[in-house]
Amino acid sequence: MKPILVFQTDFTYKEGAVSSMYGVVKTVDRGLEIIDGTHEIPQYDTWSASYRLYQTMKFWPEGTIFVSVVDPGVGTGRRASVAKTANGYYVVTPDNGSLTHLKHLVGITEIREIDETVNRLRGKNTEGVGIFHGRDLFAYCAAKFASGIIDFEGVGPAYPVEEIVSHEIQMPKLEAGVVKGIFEIDDPNFGNVWTNIPLELFTEAGFKYGDTLCLTVENKDEVVFNQAVLFQYSFGFASKGEPIIYNNELMKIGLAVNQGSFSELYKIGTGKDWVVKFEKSKDCL
Repeated sequence: MKPILVFQTDFTYKEGAVSSMYGVVKTVDRGLEIIDGTHEIPQYDTWSASYRLYQTMKFWPEGTIFVSVVDPGVGTGRRASVAKTANGYYVVTPDNGSLTHLKHLVGITEIREIDETVNRLRGKNTEGVGIFHGRDLFAYCAAKFASGIIDFEGVGPAYPVEEIVSHEIQMPKLEAGVVKGIFEIDDPNFGNVWTNIPLELFTEAGFKYGDTLCLTVENKDEVVFNQAVLFQYSFGFASKGEPIIYNNELMKIGLAVNQGSFSELYKIGTGKDWVVKFEKSKDCL
């Protein structure tokens, strides 16, 4: 069976970019299966592109080829690449930070730079286009690879995994009974925010479902939230409209409001400046 192609971009469906990419794939091989990951990555946000690959990849059949196009440097000297992960998947993407989580948390065993002389779309009046590598390079090369026209070596020359462009990954800490981390990303449709703190660190701290924890959120050292909040298995253990601390789908700690939006209600964002702390305490500040 030929590999599935899973696409994610920041293109949305507001115009024809996604359709053009899929047309290129089907022109190479009509039998290839294309699935949408998401086309709602925030514009130019290579951190989110990286996180969404990490979030979803392991739930797909081994050998699946992911095409991730969030490419603010399109047409410049950044590398166009195909990476092979330690758990048996491939990612066709600009090497611009979009491989961060896979490199650090999964492992990348090999990466190759796409050879544009043989793996770029020709004809159809595309030769002078420098701003749509999603169509002319990534979709085309991915289709050739998935169809078996080229193998992994046929993508282009390998280069050292150590040269992959990466964002900094912040690590959570447990110190003196306080678990400290950051908000890595959000769940935008529901307004939940996800930390970088694994459930196992809560367990190590002695926190358990049913505990009420003192939750403090700081932005650039300014306290923007400080309340006692229930830690529970799922949203419905809190009353409607109340905040809750929960274990998300990636076994990391998240914050939500039952049938509401934590990020909107409390004006909470994501990124390394958003520090979150949890501790057992009867009284918050």
